[in-house]
Amino acid sequence: MKRISVFVSIFFLCIGLSACATTGGPLHIASGQGDLTAIKNALHAGADPNEHKGKMTNIVDGWSPAGWGGPPLHHAAYYCRAEAARVLIEKGADVNAKGGIGLTALHRAAVKDCVEVIKILLEKGADINARDTGFQYSPLEWAALSGSSNAVRLLIEKGADPEEAMFKLQTTNKGKLPSTMNPEAGVQLLSAVVRRDKKAGQPAGFKDMFEGGRPEARSDVDDIPSAKAKLNKNAYAIVIGIEQYRQKLPKADFAVSDAKIMVEYLTRVLGYPEENVITLLNDHASNVDLVKYFEKWLPNNVEPGASVFIYYSGHGAPNPKTGDAYLVPYDGDPSFIDETGYSLKRMYAALGKLPAKKIIVALDSCFSGAGGSSVIAKGSRPLVMNLQTATALAANMTVLSASSGEQTSSTYDEKGHGLFTYFMLKGIKDENVVKPDGSIAISDLFGYIKPQVERIARKQYNNEQSPQLIGAKKN
Repeated sequence: MKRISVFVSIFFLCIGLSACATTGGPLHIASGQGDLTAIKNALHAGADPNEHKGKMTNIVDGWSPAGWGGPPLHHAAYYCRAEAARVLIEKGADVNAKGGIGLTALHRAAVKDCVEVIKILLEKGADINARDTGFQYSPLEWAALSGSSNAVRLLIEKGADPEEAMFKLQTTNKGKLPSTMNPEAGVQLLSAVVRRDKKAGQPAGFKDMFEGGRPEARSDVDDIPSAKAKLNKNAYAIVIGIEQYRQKLPKADFAVSDAKIMVEYLTRVLGYPEENVITLLNDHASNVDLVKYFEKWLPNNVEPGASVFIYYSGHGAPNPKTGDAYLVPYDGDPSFIDETGYSLKRMYAALGKLPAKKIIVALDSCFSGAGGSSVIAKGSRPLVMNLQTATALAANMTVLSASSGEQTSSTYDEKGHGLFTYFMLKGIKDENVVKPDGSIAISDLFGYIKPQVERIARKQYNNEQSPQLIGAKKN
């Protein structure tokens, strides 16, 4: 029993790498200090961004548990070094690598309430449900036990299950925890964050608040314009929003709400009949559903001279071997994207067979695998893709893409939408790009979207995001 109690005490100390007798090379030290110049110098000199260091020795009576330390990213995460974490990930650090007792960098950041690091880790594909091997706690449960209220709120917003965390903490054997870790206090913190203050207008229950995604924020584009185009019975649309995935991929924030508001604009502003608009959300947007509606429903309904609009908000993924870009359906798996994804080539080919007069495709996604609204098979590296030349489009087709082939696509949190989708809707609402017949002056709309998205992405997120307008190649 004595040895077990010592083990537990050391376990909690070693969540913070500084508390243990760890050893580390220049890259580990620089990562913990957030010294970007030293990090880059160490990497340039050949340091491995995934090297594990920090073995503890001679702790109790010669008992020496190996592997308490972790890779450099763990040091950056624990000490809240957001930019250091970003650089390490860009240079190949594995966001899901485990260190001592099976802790990941996300566990470390959650314990220390390092919200900016948490955002980066989740954006780059960290497993929000990862559990350590000592107590089988998730990052959310560690955050609650540590009193890290900001981390608790962020992790719940990003898809961590507060009910599961409360159950886990309520069934914890307190005898295994040091006095500084109080499961009851963790449960109270979870409850307080979820319920919020009713005076703020937030619903009180778990299910009410988090069903279908994070708490909704309203913006100016959520107020539907009063002007409405004439009903066009020969206008068809497929609108897809996938926020949560069967494979527990990172959430594609606001994808469902973006899809829902897009349907409102189509039917209430642009003259699309409700019966001509197919809406596919979350588990109703499986691979089979995409095949069904793109390759059966559209050909069975679209008549000569029709207008077709396709909108997709969710994850994209590259095939690392071929460089082809894929939509990730609800049941898609980036590790088997060729079998479970729906490729842009296949979608464009299906649309190109339609007798439509005009086809517009809007993709609020990215396909590099570099994060944001894109995912990639574990162990693969992000790709630079040329969406402009990747696939031949039919002469009647135009594609609006949220970003170029090497970039990520951002959300616009304060507006409650994807950044690209927000300015697309705002352009439709405020910039006179809608013609009386309900058609969109696509070049005018793009001319509004592109500089706005670039400005906000650079100003608020220090990110380069340049929407693309892709048309048929000219011979």
